[in-house]
Amino acid sequence: MSFTRYPGDGTRTHGSTRIHPSTSPQRSSLPQRPGPSRLLGHWAPPGPARRRSASLGWSPQLAVRLALVAWGVVVVALWWFDTSASSVHGAGLIMTAAGRVSGLLAAYLVLVQLLLMARMPVFEHAVGLDRLAAWHRGLGTNIVLLIVVHVLLTVWGYGLTEHHQPLSELVTVVTTYPEMWKATIGTLLFVGVGVASARAARPHISYEVWYLLHLTAYVAVLLVYSHQTATGADFVGHPANRLLWQGMYVAVAACLVIWRLLLPIAAVVQHRMTVEHVVDEAPGVVSVWVRGHDLHRLGALPGQFLLWRFAARGHVVSAHPYSLSAPPQPHRLRITVKAAGDHSRAIAHLRPGTPVVAEGPFGHFTAEHATRGKALLIGGGSGIGPVRALAEDLADRGDDVVVVHRASRASDLALRRELEELAGDGRLVLHRVVGSRRDLGYDPLEARFLDAAVPDVTERDVFVCGPTGMTHAVVRALRGLGLCSDQIHTEEFTLR
Repeated sequence: MSFTRYPGDGTRTHGSTRIHPSTSPQRSSLPQRPGPSRLLGHWAPPGPARRRSASLGWSPQLAVRLALVAWGVVVVALWWFDTSASSVHGAGLIMTAAGRVSGLLAAYLVLVQLLLMARMPVFEHAVGLDRLAAWHRGLGTNIVLLIVVHVLLTVWGYGLTEHHQPLSELVTVVTTYPEMWKATIGTLLFVGVGVASARAARPHISYEVWYLLHLTAYVAVLLVYSHQTATGADFVGHPANRLLWQGMYVAVAACLVIWRLLLPIAAVVQHRMTVEHVVDEAPGVVSVWVRGHDLHRLGALPGQFLLWRFAARGHVVSAHPYSLSAPPQPHRLRITVKAAGDHSRAIAHLRPGTPVVAEGPFGHFTAEHATRGKALLIGGGSGIGPVRALAEDLADRGDDVVVVHRASRASDLALRRELEELAGDGRLVLHRVVGSRRDLGYDPLEARFLDAAVPDVTERDVFVCGPTGMTHAVVRALRGLGLCSDQIHTEEFTLR
C-alpha cells in the first residue's frame, strides 16, 4: 500500500509520503504527532478543543423543513377546529379521534414524499437530490406506521363505542362502509412498498423490481384519496376542508406531471442524446461518452449527476444516477460507471447509437461550494468520476487542489492517466492510496495520515465521494481533525 504524491512539476508540493506494507501505522514513515498537534500555525491539543462550530444561521434546507412542518400543522388544524370537546369524551371516542389525526398525517406525508421526489428545482437546489431521497426513505417507515396506527385506533375506537370486538368491527367496517374496499387495497399496497423498502429486504430485491413496486404507490394514493373524501369526518359536510384537500392533491399531481413527465420528454426531443462509445477504464469500470445537441443548455456542472435511461434491454424501466466524470462539453458528456449490480454491469455492453434519456442535472458536489480557494478531493471506486471532473474545474479557476485517489489495487485506479496528466501539468497535487484495509489491518485514510499528507487540510474545502463505508470513515476523520460541517461536502447516489 502506498500513500504517495504523484511527482508533478513541483509547483504545489506537500511532501511525498509512503506507508510500507510491512510497517504498522505506529511505525509508518508518515510524521507521527503524539500529544499536541500543529494546526493553522499554532499549537493546540487534539480533540474537541480544535473543532470549530458550524454556523447555525438560516439556510434553504431549513426553510424547506419549516415549510413542510408548517403545512403539516395546517393539516392537523383541519381536525382540531372541526372537533368538539364532547366528541372526544370516553376511551372509544378518544381512540377514534387519534385514528383520524394519524390518518390525516399519513396522507399528508404521502404527498410530501411524492413532492420530494418530483425533481422540482426549488427543492433540489435548496436540499440536494441525495438528501431529498434520504428524507423520502425516512418518511416511508413513519408513513406505514401511521397508516397501521390509523386503522387499529379507528377500528378499535369504533368497537369500544359500539361494544363490539375489534376483529368483528374490522370485518364490519371493511364490508359495509362506503369506499372501504379501496382503502383496504391502498393500505395493503402501502404496507407492501414499505416492506420492500426495509433495510433488510433491499439487498434481496433488484432495483427494477423495487422501482415497479414503488409505482403501485401512485395507485394506492388514488384509492386512499377516494376513501378520505367520501367518508372522512373532516371532509364530509366540510366543503372548505374538502376543497383544500383536493387542491393539495392537484398541486402535487401537477408537479409530478411537469417535472417527471413533460420536461423529460421535452429534453429528449431537444437534446437527442445517443451513446457515442464506451471505453474500458479499469477492471469492471467503463466510461460512456454521450453525444447530443445543445447539451450546454442542461446547465450541468462538473461533479453533478444525472438520472440516466438507455434504450436498451434492462435499462428502460428505471433511471439510475451516474455522475459526470469530465467537464461537460457543448455536444458531449461522459459518465464513468463501476460494475456494482446488474444494471451498472450491463452498461459496458451498450452499443454506439443507443438512444439516451437523462434527467437533471442534480447535486451540490460542485465548485460553487468551494469558497476557500483551497480544496482536498478524496475519491474511491466510482466516486473518482465526479472527483476527476470537479478537480479540473477547480484547477481551471486557479484553486489550490489536492486529490487523493483511493483503491484496493493499483489496477483499480480508474481515470488514473487523466489525473496524472493534470498533476504533471502542475494544476493539482495527486496522492495515490493503494491497499485494502483487510490486508493492511488499518485504514490509510485515518485522520493522522490525512493530516500528515495534507498538513493544511483544516484550511480546505473537502469533497469526498466513494463507497458509503469509505465516505463515512473519512468524514469522521475530518471531523476529528477539526473541520467544520460547511467544509465537508459529500454526495450519495442511492435513491432507494
